Amino acid sequence: MKRKELIKKWLDNNLTTEEQKAFEQLEDYKDLTRMNSALKSFEAPEFPMENNYKELKTKLKRNTSVAWYKPLLRIAAVLAICFSVYYYTTTLDTNVNTTIAQQTQIVLPDASTVELNSNSYLSFNKSQWHKNREVSLAGEAFFKVAKGQQFDVVTTNGIVSVLGTQFNVKQRDNYFEVTCYEGLVVVKSNEESVKLKPGYSFRIIDGKLLVDEREVATQPTWLRGESSFKNVPLKYVISELENQYNIKVTAQNIDTSRMFTGNFTHKKLDLALQSVTIPLNLSYRKSGNYIVIK
Repeated sequence: MKRKELIKKWLDNNLTTEEQKAFEQLEDYKDLTRMNSALKSFEAPEFPMENNYKELKTKLKRNTSVAWYKPLLRIAAVLAICFSVYYYTTTLDTNVNTTIAQQTQIVLPDASTVELNSNSYLSFNKSQWHKNREVSLAGEAFFKVAKGQQFDVVTTNGIVSVLGTQFNVKQRDNYFEVTCYEGLVVVKSNEESVKLKPGYSFRIIDGKLLVDEREVATQPTWLRGESSFKNVPLKYVISELENQYNIKVTAQNIDTSRMFTGNFTHKKLDLALQSVTIPLNLSYRKSGNYIVIK
């Protein structure tokens, strides 16, 4: 269970025995419990109303201008705000999204850099970065990781772990690919755990595991404005066309599981379409932002 969910259930007093153990393993467990104890110390004490009503009424009549309980309420309110700010800032994530045909660079707190490809999402926590170098990714990104403690890229298809290296991660629907360009990359997906040296890739396409032979490259081609593919089903090539151009592609009466090897440019749509269709003896028709491949 994620840290935020554990803290929320703890605040609601709704942790199971296993979840309680996991909560106690959090690095800021002691800080959280101390803050909570401080707040509880300012809770109003219980007292028997019937026995103390007359005494309380007398005291209030003696000095109605002094609200003796207000300072305590102010202190409790300040502590509650401090706890809320602490909880909010330590759980707040930084989220970055790119749209169709958009790319952006992100500099992480340790000076590691991420080049985020089009139609992708990246999330990380700045305040916890010194304890946990972790990002969540949906889409595609190229990482240059500064040396230090373990760095994890978490996707729905698997986790990529490194110490300091350069690598590319692509996770879209049933397509998961990790390519190492420098250093050593460890990929964990389901029950598989693979170590990648520079030039090697790990791919799972439609549930099938593929490990590519070594290639000489220093960075992914999409950084220089091209998408490249090696034995990739046509449907994923079409999907990438849609990510790089503001278009909707329909495949008419063709087998989109056919394998494609090649590339297409991100700068000229007609040239990109020709690069994909001609090698497969296909044609296309344009109608505004709609493309029919046949």
